[in-house]
Order: sequence, then structure tokens, then C-alpha cells
Amino acid sequence: MRKTALITGASSGIGKEFAKQLAEQDYNLVIVARRENLLKALARELTKVKINIFTIDLTADNAIDDLLKYLAEEQIQVEVLINNAGFGDYNRFDQADISKLQNMIDLNIKVLTDLTYYIGRQMLRRQSGYILNVASTAAFQPGPMMSVYFATKHYVLAFTEALAYEWKDEGVLLSALCPGATQSEFFDHADMTDSNLVKKIKLPSSEEVARFGLKHLFKGKTVAIHGFLNKFLVFIGRFTPRNWLTAITAKALQK
Repeated sequence: MRKTALITGASSGIGKEFAKQLAEQDYNLVIVARRENLLKALARELTKVKINIFTIDLTADNAIDDLLKYLAEEQIQVEVLINNAGFGDYNRFDQADISKLQNMIDLNIKVLTDLTYYIGRQMLRRQSGYILNVASTAAFQPGPMMSVYFATKHYVLAFTEALAYEWKDEGVLLSALCPGATQSEFFDHADMTDSNLVKKIKLPSSEEVARFGLKHLFKGKTVAIHGFLNKFLVFIGRFTPRNWLTAITAKALQK
């Protein structure tokens, strides 16, 4: 009997690649996002497994309840949870749209936490399951002009590491995927296409990052940093004075 994976933010980018690659591994899928047309287009590509489409804004009132109710009604048991949905924004904190920042916190942190809690408890009862939380190399330093986004990804990393330890002997494996800049819609939505980070570095594909993340999830690696350069920068950052690290990050993000 096929197992089922649930992927949030599955309509494009890394989330779409997670869906395609898990289908290749013979998982049925529950794909979740706001853009129904893109989810339907993805489902038409993946004909060898069962695809359940659930179109919703996960930050809306009662969205998590609605998703959990749907899973219960369809008698879907989630063996792999991919918390991929999230977004960033480029702006000085005091000049940003506070409603957008609050929405970012809700999606990047609250939704991820809620789904990990409710679906994670089901996994613990079965003593079986995998949870991949998409963090970022942003989790390892402050990010001037993207202060809230970087802070949310630090939460994702620290949260995942803590739960991986709490649940290490109970059959549920958790991994925080920490990619650097990746080819996706992220930079368009974050208004960052003109930043040094995007213009000066050849970005890996979403396909490459998703494959790396799934490989390390199933191997039981708690923190998966994609790319040699990113691993090196994270390592060096541990020995760099925090004010220097902040200044270096600001330069990399500068437009």
C-alpha cells in the first residue's frame, strides 16, 4: 500500500519539486497551496500516483482545522510532512507593511508549528513518520532589510533541532533543510531580483535542492545545509563577530 506525503507551498519552486520527486518514489500526495490552477497543472503531470489537491490560504482563519478535517474525512494518513510554504520581504523594518510581516510570521512559523504539532502527534502514535521543515541559510545570521524573514528561519531551524532530539527514539525523523539562494519565485515575491545575492551567484535549481532535502530527510540528518559554499559560510560564521556577520550579510543583500 502506498504511503502519503503532504506538501505545503506545492504550486511552484522547491515545493513543486518535492511533489514530483516524492511521486517518483511512489508516494501518493496531498498538495496544498493557494493557486488552484497550478496545483491542477501539477496533478496532470503526476499520473502514476493518487493526488489530492487542497487549495487554501494556510494563514486564513480555521485553515489548519479545515485541512486536518479534510485529511480525516478522506482517511489520509500522512507519512511524510513537508512544511515548505513560506515567503520573504525586502525592506527596512520600519518602512515595511506590518500586515505583510505578520502574515509572514503566521505562514513561516505558526502554520509550520501547527502542522508539525497535529500531524506529528499522529506520527508519534504510530511511531513512524518524517517531517521536513524548510529553513534557510538565513537561519544562521541576522538579515538587515529582511529582519523578520531571517528571524523566522532561525525559529524553524531551532524548533526542528529541538523536536528531533525530543522524538529521536520514537520513530519520527525531522530535518531542517537549509538552502541558500535558489532558482524559484521567492526573489520575485520578496522584491530581491536586483540584490547582490541574486546577481553575483549562480543559483542552484529547485530540483537540486529538493532532491538534496529528501535524501537527507530519509537518512535522518537533522540539519541539511545545501551546497559546499553555504556549508563553509555557515562554519566560518560561527567564528565571526556578530556585528561583522551582520554587516557582511547586509552587503550580500544590498541592491
